[in-house]
Amino acid sequence: MPMTHKTMEEFARSCGVSRPTLSKYFDDPTSIKPATRHRIEVALRSSDYQPNLFARNLNRKRTRSIGIMVPTVVDPFYSEMVSRIELRLRDEGYWPIVISSHGSRELEVEATRTILSLKVSGALIAPLGVRSDHRTLEKLTQAIPVVYFDTYLEGGTPFVGNNNSQSVSTIVDYLCRSGDAPIYFDIPHVNHNSPERLNSYMSSMKRLGQEPVVIGNTDDYTWDFERIGYEQMEKMLGNGGLPGKTILCNNDRLAFGVMAAAYSHGLKVGRKSDCDLRVAAHDDHPLSRYTCPALTTMAQDFASMAGRSVETLLALLNEDGTAVAPKVNLDSTLVMRQSA
Repeated sequence: MPMTHKTMEEFARSCGVSRPTLSKYFDDPTSIKPATRHRIEVALRSSDYQPNLFARNLNRKRTRSIGIMVPTVVDPFYSEMVSRIELRLRDEGYWPIVISSHGSRELEVEATRTILSLKVSGALIAPLGVRSDHRTLEKLTQAIPVVYFDTYLEGGTPFVGNNNSQSVSTIVDYLCRSGDAPIYFDIPHVNHNSPERLNSYMSSMKRLGQEPVVIGNTDDYTWDFERIGYEQMEKMLGNGGLPGKTILCNNDRLAFGVMAAAYSHGLKVGRKSDCDLRVAAHDDHPLSRYTCPALTTMAQDFASMAGRSVETLLALLNEDGTAVAPKVNLDSTLVMRQSA
C-alpha cells in the first residue's frame, strides 16, 4: 500500500531532500543532481503524493501553463489542432489549458478573462473573427505573449495559418483542367478565411478566362456549415437546379451537406462520366476521406500549423532574440479523391 503524504513538506522530509529542491525537481527534473533525482523518483513510486500544480502555479510570477482557445472543440479541424498543440506543449514542459468559445462573442470574452486570471505564461488563440471583442483580446495580447492560429485579428499579434490564395488557386486550376469550371459555394464570412478564399476563387477564374459564379447565402452568422450546405442545396435543386456541374465548396463541412442533399435528390457525385455532379472543397477535414464518394479537397498542413504556432509562442516566451515572423501562411496540398 503506498505511503500517504498530504503536503510537499511531508513528502520532502520522507525522501530526505529540502522543499526547494523538490520544487526544482517538479519544475525540471534535469535541474538537480542525478543521485537526488533518483532518490525522489524512488520515493514517488512508493507514495501516493501528487503535487498541486494549480496551487504552485498561482504562487509564481510565471506559470508553466499555456492557454488554448478555439471557437469550438466539436469541429474535428479544431480538435485535431488542439490535440497536436497539447502534445507539443507537453513535450516542451508546459501544461495546456483548453477553453472553447462555442461560437459566442460573450463566451469568448469570458474565456479570454479566464485565461488571464489563470496567470498562464502565454496563449494560442483561434479567435472567432467577425464576432470577436477586439478590445478584450487586445488586453490579453498586452498582458502575455499570444499567437493567433487559423484566423487572426488586425494588429501586430503573430499569426500562423493557411495560405488561402495558394490553396484555392491550386484547386481551381485542377478543376478547370479536369472538367467543367467550378461554381463556388460560399459560407457566412465568420472570419478572414472565408473572404480570402472567395477572392482567390474570383481571381483564379478570371486568370483562366472563366466566368466566376458564386452561390450560397452568406448573410446569416452561423458555424453550422453542414446544415446550411444541405438546406441551401436542397432549395436550389428544388427550384430548377444548379448553374453548373462542378461545385467548389468553401470548406469540407459545407461539402458534407451539399453531397447529402445531392444524394437525397438521386444525383450521383463523382468524376466518372456517368456522374451528375463533381464536388470539391477545402481543409481535408478528418472525415473527408470517409464520405461517399471520398471528398477531393485541399489538405491544410495540420502538423506544421500546430508546430509553428507553438514554436512562435516559445520564442516569445524565451525572449532569446529569436526572430518571430508576424504572419506565417502555410501552403496546402491537393488531395484528389473520387468526388471530383
